[in-house]
Amino acid sequence: MASRDRNAAGRAENARPRDGLGRPLSHGSAGVERVEARDRTACEALTLAQEYLDREMPFHAHEVLEEQWKSLPQQAPERALWQGLAQLAVGLTHQRRGNPRGARTVTGRGSEAIAPFAADPPHGIDVSGLVAWARAVADAPAADAPVPHLMA
Repeated sequence: MASRDRNAAGRAENARPRDGLGRPLSHGSAGVERVEARDRTACEALTLAQEYLDREMPFHAHEVLEEQWKSLPQQAPERALWQGLAQLAVGLTHQRRGNPRGARTVTGRGSEAIAPFAADPPHGIDVSGLVAWARAVADAPAADAPVPHLMA
């Protein structure tokens, strides 16, 4: 049995290169840069995630947002917000990969998770705009969705 790729902490981690939508490529292929794991402020995470979205790399945006989500304590109220933002990026990834069902499902989950934050959105996040964007993706998941803007 082949040994699995492991990170410095010994956790399984696929070291294969990936394309811009996060699909694994063959070992030795030229892939795109990976997301560097590190602590980021909310503003830094949102800025980097938006840069990835603007470059049509929603999988990478998802990794940034997921890292922010998972770095928060279980009881942190904003945890659901960051999880929802990560799900929106995954939904866009599914849409770009040609999976309309996955796009509709995951984008819907993300929209439901962030919607409660619309009345008082933290960090300048455009929650209302993102919910509207998610509804448009749910209505036409096979169409090219515009890149969402995380901040107002």
